[in-house]
Amino acid sequence: MAIKEDIERGGHGVREEVSVPLLREDNDMADKEDEYSDRTSNKTSLWKVYFSTFVAVCGSFEFGSCAGYSSPTQAAIRNDLSLTLAEYSMFGSILTFGAMIGAITSGKIADFVGRKGAMRTATGFCVGGWLAIYFAQGALVLDFGRLATGYGMGVFSYVVPVFIAEIAPKNLRGALTTVNQLMICTGVSVAFIIGTVLNWRTLALTGLIPCAILLFGLFFIPESPRWLAKIGRKKDFEAALQDLRGKDADISKETAEIRDYIETLERLPKAKMLDLFQQRYLRSVIIGVGLMVFQQFGGINGICFYTSDIFESAGFSATIGTIIYAILQVVITGLNTTVIDRSGRKPLLLVSSTGLVLGCILSGISFYLKDHNLALNAVPILAVTGILVYISAFSAGMGAVPWVIMSEIFPINIKGVAGSLATLVNWFGAWAVSYTFNFLMSWSSYGTFILYAAINAAAILFVVTVVPETKGKTLEQIQAAINA
Repeated sequence: MAIKEDIERGGHGVREEVSVPLLREDNDMADKEDEYSDRTSNKTSLWKVYFSTFVAVCGSFEFGSCAGYSSPTQAAIRNDLSLTLAEYSMFGSILTFGAMIGAITSGKIADFVGRKGAMRTATGFCVGGWLAIYFAQGALVLDFGRLATGYGMGVFSYVVPVFIAEIAPKNLRGALTTVNQLMICTGVSVAFIIGTVLNWRTLALTGLIPCAILLFGLFFIPESPRWLAKIGRKKDFEAALQDLRGKDADISKETAEIRDYIETLERLPKAKMLDLFQQRYLRSVIIGVGLMVFQQFGGINGICFYTSDIFESAGFSATIGTIIYAILQVVITGLNTTVIDRSGRKPLLLVSSTGLVLGCILSGISFYLKDHNLALNAVPILAVTGILVYISAFSAGMGAVPWVIMSEIFPINIKGVAGSLATLVNWFGAWAVSYTFNFLMSWSSYGTFILYAAINAAAILFVVTVVPETKGKTLEQIQAAINA
């Protein structure tokens, strides 16, 4: 198949002369497998795929619960534990450091103990973290708990979309992987809303609910068939794939395709970080890491973390604005799951990035008018419109699609280390943007949004020139094409 041609040519240059016939053969096989896969998806029951996705995205909801916890609890925690602003700031920001550590180790864990094992590991850290926060009587235990939940977040952010991509049929993969982002948004919004009525210790206990559902559900779902094939458990691989596709489904062609791909990858040495910069993997790495850079440095975490302050600075009700913000991101992310496999990944990224540029420009104009005492009545309207356009655009594509593409483009032999790198870059960007946002706003409020607009404009160029369309292709076809 085409992936064989790529690996043999990219390795030691042997058997390069067979590239053209193999590529033609692969294209013919791909067309036939496209027809086969579509017929199979329509004729067989995929309830186990949906159930497995539901269980996995409990980890995404947990991710959102961890991220949204600090916003509604700041005043109560500071009062009860007599924390200074600096101590509470440490409590809030240490989450991203834990997530970076989780990102570094997530790929290795997922490759060593499997996708289910990695989700169990992340859940264990989250459970320990929530209990530490619940029983905390001072800053040290509180920070330890926050660090532990951050580590779980970092692992979840990698393993959940990868697991879903590896179990889903190609015609459902985009929509099901996007549910990951939907549940993150939902977890954040739920934490914010119920945090207004529950005390901070009780709110910490609610974070155990998705953990319990996930741990229980993992007993009833299969492991990733592709991971099972990779480690040589052939019978388990076939049983898992049959379970996911339905007992009456003909999985022979899909099984053969995955086996052929895995056998080819077995010829390669174990991947290390430096291997990612070899010629045959470089394009995948550029796409995956590049999308994460643009997703984060376009300003999302600065705007998300300080939405209330932005609304207040513009003269709009912070409470009303934040509630609208929370609801809007969930609704639009939910709608996104219904169109991603029909419209494709690339159009959504282009529409999303364009909307981000527009939202930043509107917000920048509002602060420019405020700073220069011009048309002050228009300032709140422009600011609110800009922020809502921004979050709508982010939820429509740039929030979820980079994770979908990241789960699709890396060959399985480098998926662990490459996924860890991409996730680490994502979390470093989240920390950098959230840390620098207030400094940038102090420098120039309207200049901050113009800077973000320029970065999002660069994202449009990146998507147009570098990012491929992956809709309607198997993972093996995508990776063979990108790394050819």
